[in-house]
Amino acid sequence: MNWVKKKNLPTIVSIVYEGQPCNTLPDLWHALHSSYNSAENRPINASFLNEIPQADQIHWPPFSKQEFKDAIAKCSSSSTPSPDHIAWRHLKSLITNERYLQKIVHIANACIELEFWLSHFKSSNTVVIPKPNKINYDSPKSFRPIVLLNTTGKLIEKVISNRLQFQLSANGFIDSHQFGGIRQ
Repeated sequence: MNWVKKKNLPTIVSIVYEGQPCNTLPDLWHALHSSYNSAENRPINASFLNEIPQADQIHWPPFSKQEFKDAIAKCSSSSTPSPDHIAWRHLKSLITNERYLQKIVHIANACIELEFWLSHFKSSNTVVIPKPNKINYDSPKSFRPIVLLNTTGKLIEKVISNRLQFQLSANGFIDSHQFGGIRQ
């Protein structure tokens, strides 16, 4: 990968999954997919949601340009480009153009208003890298998947996340003992 420093990779033997070596690409795909997505298609019991009292509906105002400027300012300019080949540094440069920024705000507002997420934003590339200092690399759990999503979609997600976190906190929906993943 040309965006990281060269590292000596460990000797990798065939990954073994369910007692069988993964010697073909379909076998390897099945092993990695089954390991990383083990919760997929599991039945869940969501009945506890019925016990939560209904809160008043909160108005969701349209996004502002400033929300996008604030969100992108915190993004690293040296990160890896997304599947659409747009890196944060590219998007930061484009957002300085008011016309382009207005188009992103318009797309974000349309996504909320239409309750629709563009398939382009769902497109991703997954890179599987070995975890450091493992004694043995014959298990799918010895590797870490890195998912690269399209940058414009991630920016919109950041703005939505900031807005949701503010609303949840301001309306008392976050437990006072919750600290993980919460700003400040």
